[in-house]
Amino acid sequence: MRKTWAVLVGLMLAGTLAAAQLPRPQFREVKERAPQTRTLTGFVSNEHGSALNDSVVYLTNTRTMGVKTYIVGKDGLYRFPALSPNIDYQVYAQYKNQKSDTKTLSSFDSRPNAVINLRIDVK
Repeated sequence: MRKTWAVLVGLMLAGTLAAAQLPRPQFREVKERAPQTRTLTGFVSNEHGSALNDSVVYLTNTRTMGVKTYIVGKDGLYRFPALSPNIDYQVYAQYKNQKSDTKTLSSFDSRPNAVINLRIDVK
């Protein structure tokens, strides 16, 4: 019986040592890189779809309440680059005392290039 016990212990030790010498699988750490900044662009138009040049687009950082502005050119386009992907922003346009609806660019929106078009019903 002692011999059987010694053989079993020997086999267990041999198995443990053999397992310890096996190469361990190497796992690469895969990190999905979130964009470091994002850009918001859009088109400001009237109710007929025509560009409203000289309208002003207001972008509010909802964390700091800081406001950036952009004066729209003849093409009706606006652009806010280098925005933080971790902050919500609110955007609206104003033209001759008329205002568009306020839209939100959420921090959950992971697009590096977001597009929000704004419409102002000019009276």
